[in-house]
Amino acid sequence: MKVSVCIGSSCHKKGSYRVQERLKELVDEHGLSGKVQFASAFCLGHCKDGISIGIDDEIITGVGMGNVDQVFEEFILNEA
Repeated sequence: MKVSVCIGSSCHKKGSYRVQERLKELVDEHGLSGKVQFASAFCLGHCKDGISIGIDDEIITGVGMGNVDQVFEEFILNEA
């Protein structure tokens, strides 16, 4: 599974680095390091929709520190 976190200026200003770090922590905590690959994306094309992440071919928008754990459980943990 490939997880791409947008680091473009809009997402960066909204905290995409912290979101990416939290996702990495969750992957490690659940022993999924060998199943999940991380990448950074300059822009996923949803700048006004909040922080965007791509999981394989799916784009999830509006990710932030308030819901990153829920996004992880729904889109990564349940699919890995």
